[in-house]
Amino acid sequence: MVSKLKIMLIAFALSFTATHAGADGVKVGFIGSLSSDAGRSALRGAQIAIDELNAAGGFNGKPIEYVQADTGEDVTEGIKAYEYLAETEEVDFILSGSIDDVSLGWMPRMKEYRIPTLDTWTSYIGIIDMIIEDYEGMETYFMNVASDEALATLYVDFGKDILAKKMGWDSVVVLQEDTAFGGAINGLVSQLLAPEAGIEIVDTIVYDIATVDFAPIFSRAVDTGADFIYIISSVNSQVVSSQYSKLQVPKAMTGVNVAALGQEYWEDTGGAGGGISTLSPVPSVGFALDPASAKFAETYAKRYGSSRPKFPHFNGFNAYWGVKQAFAAAEDAGGFSADKWPKEMLKQDIKLEKDGELWLRYAFWQPGEVEERTGRTYPHNIKFDITPPYDNGAPAMVVIQWYEDGTTAVIYPPKYATGEFSVPSWVK
Repeated sequence: MVSKLKIMLIAFALSFTATHAGADGVKVGFIGSLSSDAGRSALRGAQIAIDELNAAGGFNGKPIEYVQADTGEDVTEGIKAYEYLAETEEVDFILSGSIDDVSLGWMPRMKEYRIPTLDTWTSYIGIIDMIIEDYEGMETYFMNVASDEALATLYVDFGKDILAKKMGWDSVVVLQEDTAFGGAINGLVSQLLAPEAGIEIVDTIVYDIATVDFAPIFSRAVDTGADFIYIISSVNSQVVSSQYSKLQVPKAMTGVNVAALGQEYWEDTGGAGGGISTLSPVPSVGFALDPASAKFAETYAKRYGSSRPKFPHFNGFNAYWGVKQAFAAAEDAGGFSADKWPKEMLKQDIKLEKDGELWLRYAFWQPGEVEERTGRTYPHNIKFDITPPYDNGAPAMVVIQWYEDGTTAVIYPPKYATGEFSVPSWVK
């Protein structure tokens, strides 16, 4: 069931030419990497939502225009892209598919221009902390993917239930890329994995994102004697993945591997990506979809199935539902004004059911609202549920596994599982 979205009661017959229908209507800007699967996934998810809104009459009877600005996953280019959308295109709303470092780069521009902005990929908890510290300056910013701290709690649960209890592992070596994302995840995991899951971190190996030869790094990791490897990789993740398989590293490897979040992962690794498991925001590959999300995915596949990504990443879903929420909020606020729109965006709540139970939820934490497990606030972050049985919303993340035959499954938590955790055949 979908609540509080009057404009969503439309057929999924799309208007492919309505997006750039005229300059008199509302203008949406996309900012992200146009050459990455994650960037294009968000770009296309928003495109489908805008086409549906235009097919239903646009906004206040006027067409919604959609323009884009490429960041190239570069901080400097990201700042220029945000300035272009704000100053040249004069957009009313910005949909972001940016990575953490790029979002941090253009954040001061967002505060300056006060343009309502929704991030669909970035999960950096530091941005949520910026909202807490400067709510007035950051009020126009929303993040509809669970932030890093929520991600870490799910992995601690997986560590306790599967890695420690089922597998009997009690030590790990961390392989971390040298990025803001990598540092944030490593910090959270380091703080929680040992004390809560009983798994000791025996070493941390930080590597440059331009690394092409991982043999020495894997050799060092194996020499630590740790029971398994925890990978943290968001850039060029297919390289470390394929080398792990080709070198048949004699340790199981799990963690956060962004390349493994898309269906192109198997092709990108030359079929050498089996055995790897990774934490993933929802919906993920191997995730059983609710009817409404499945219908969006079908629409996406029909339109974009001949080019990559052939199936939307999680942030493609986030972009689709996020645009619907942004315009529902604008309808109630009378537009995208910085003083009214955020208050209405906070009220948006999309509940998606599967087989009669809550499956996915797109809502936001309110300012001052405390999440019980972590004891902290997450203003303007998607309202995740990190405590079973997940009856107040979807879990922040799931753990997925790529098997050696190229198939995938959700392996944790049990409510969403479609398969089981296993180690590669070459690991004893």
